[in-house]
Amino acid sequence: MAFKAIILLKRREGLSKADFTHWWLETHRPLARRLKGLRRMTINIASDENAPYDGASELWFDTEADFLAAYAEPHGQAVAADSLSMVSRRDRLFVTEHEVTPEPA
Repeated sequence: MAFKAIILLKRREGLSKADFTHWWLETHRPLARRLKGLRRMTINIASDENAPYDGASELWFDTEADFLAAYAEPHGQAVAADSLSMVSRRDRLFVTEHEVTPEPA
């Protein structure tokens, strides 16, 4: 079973939602996708302007140790610094995913 981290982000004060979304997709995503050991990544932009977070990234690695090792490397530190420079809040949630499929009709 793979390790999954959900990273919840709230943009910094004074940064528009459009500018934050542009940064996340056009600047941050190319950096993050080069994290060592990253298996999959999704970026989820909140559609509600009044949501407590502006969105969430989902990051899959083989293990939690791989996740931590990726962010301990210079490139991972740069990815984290880039993120922290654009947000007022960043919360990480490590989860065990349980996929649910609908019952057949």
